[in-house]
Amino acid sequence: MAKGIVKGRMHWGWWVLIAVVVILVLWVVGSYNGFATSEQNINGKWSEVESMYQRQADLIPNFVSSVSSQVSVETKFVKDVIAARTAYASASTQLQKDAAGQQMNTGITAFVNAVAESYPQLLASEGYTALRDELAGSQNRITNARGEYIKAIQSYNTRVVRFPGNVIAGMFGFEKKEYYQAEQGAMETPALGTGQLPQ
Repeated sequence: MAKGIVKGRMHWGWWVLIAVVVILVLWVVGSYNGFATSEQNINGKWSEVESMYQRQADLIPNFVSSVSSQVSVETKFVKDVIAARTAYASASTQLQKDAAGQQMNTGITAFVNAVAESYPQLLASEGYTALRDELAGSQNRITNARGEYIKAIQSYNTRVVRFPGNVIAGMFGFEKKEYYQAEQGAMETPALGTGQLPQ
């Protein structure tokens, strides 16, 4: 009788051990899949940001052409916006593209403000106004898409550093993601050119 009780307890102990192992394996698989999903979410959010930057970059030549045809002088503003677009096109990493994209936004804003101040007759041009509105819409979409991208990275990074997620992240090579953060004063309108278009 005692032998049967001991045997029953050992049998029960094996089932407990198997249940613990199964639970542990399921937890590891679930955690891994969670990290993989979060990483893909970040990639998707970045793709959306990049798409918006590209849309804006594609509008710049038309915008510059519209202004140049009426101003008939290539200003420092035009050169700076084109240089920012070129920097965006030649950037090879996400951080470089994001930094160049933000510089492109800032340059466009300065350009639009200078045109409005120095050339009020352009405001009456339907082509200029439509392009300006398209660029403003692009900038708003970029801001929203970047916000979602940054939130996705913050959520992922939080999982990577918190226990017990940091154990799984370390086991499977999931590392913190970096994202562009504006430097002090980077979002202020830079002094491009002389600050005004030529008369």
